[in-house]
Amino acid sequence: MSKTILITGAASGFGKIAAFELAKKGHKVIATAQVYPQMSDLIREASEQGIDLTVDKMDVTSQRDIDYILKKYEIDILISNAGIMEGGPIAEQPVDIIRSMFDVNVFGALNLAQGFIKKFVEKKSGKIVFTSSMGGLWTVPYVAAYCASKHALESIAEGLRTELAPFNIKIATCNPGVFGTGFNDRGVDSIFHWYDPKINFTPESAFDGAAESLAHQLDPQSMAEVIVNVALDDESHFRNVHPKETEDFVKQLQADAWTAKS
Repeated sequence: MSKTILITGAASGFGKIAAFELAKKGHKVIATAQVYPQMSDLIREASEQGIDLTVDKMDVTSQRDIDYILKKYEIDILISNAGIMEGGPIAEQPVDIIRSMFDVNVFGALNLAQGFIKKFVEKKSGKIVFTSSMGGLWTVPYVAAYCASKHALESIAEGLRTELAPFNIKIATCNPGVFGTGFNDRGVDSIFHWYDPKINFTPESAFDGAAESLAHQLDPQSMAEVIVNVALDDESHFRNVHPKETEDFVKQLQADAWTAKS
């Protein structure tokens, strides 16, 4: 049965791939982008590939955009994928940067979800899939603030799963490992917009491993397919870490945390 699915952050990365894949499967897809130029690029690319989808503007930090979207669309599934990452040592990272990540990754995601939840409660059905991160389950050095925002999103998702079960509303998270969407690269780049080794006490050598870790990123297609499958599966797992090696790694880190010293 065809579903109506709205995806945030669909201008690039997992969101765009998932939007295209769902549209190819015959679902009605509303692919939203933060700014109008992204909309134009998305419309053009979909047209070039012969993909039929609706493209609209939504900045999840804009109440006006959210109100417009909630008024305009009735959906079956929300894929809450919009997110930002800015890196740096949390002991020195400017708090306004951290706040901006929470505005998008936590408050924006929750605000939109709450709006659609009211609609889902009325019809006693619906599903929300949050794109979280492996960083929602452990803390990656020098992106701790981003991980904190995803930890918060994980708690929100778990709370929603329990609280909305009586209303037949399904909640799931998808937790990518390190995939080559450009998201991680920009997160590293962002550090050097404010970091100055002459001022900050964190040594510049602390970031030496970043290039090596980004050199072995995975093809995002497989992660987007996980998001698609989770969205369409009424009996999907709540938590969906991909790839399996990342899931095993996170589980081991969580176990090790019980014996770690301060």
